[in-house]
Amino acid sequence: MAARAIEDLLSHQAITETIYRYCRGLDRMDKPMALSVWHPGGTADYGKMFQGTGAGFIDWVWEQHARMTAHSHQVTNIFCDVKNEAAVSEAYVTAVLITDIRPGHQSVYTGRGRYVDRWSKRAGIWAIDHRRYIHDFGEVHEGPNPDAERAGRRDRQDPSYDLLRMT
Repeated sequence: MAARAIEDLLSHQAITETIYRYCRGLDRMDKPMALSVWHPGGTADYGKMFQGTGAGFIDWVWEQHARMTAHSHQVTNIFCDVKNEAAVSEAYVTAVLITDIRPGHQSVYTGRGRYVDRWSKRAGIWAIDHRRYIHDFGEVHEGPNPDAERAGRRDRQDPSYDLLRMT
């Protein structure tokens, strides 16, 4: 029994880190990283925004994010139920999407929802078989851009890559 509990905890942690990796992949515009969270043929249901494969969703969201100035995704409250080589999870997500609307002014959209995922472990790797995004609410604010000099980047030149390579 203790061995099964330890294995379930390790699986829960692997799934949690995969969800975090998805957010990092989107925010750093690291497409291979973002794609790595789905098994080949995995599907994504984002309601009216997108329905199709995980890879198709990444292609779609890449075009959307490329038009933005910045974006930031965070997940919290990750509930995960593991049964051997299968699992389900629900993670609360906040996405902040920033678009320049004219010089010195931006639109900031903050959306809140949940990723409800079905997982499987194949060849020792946990990845998503199906994701359903449930949108709970969002808000838009427009105004001056106080962050004209951002240190963060949306590519592999972001300072985090150098630091994380050292580990």
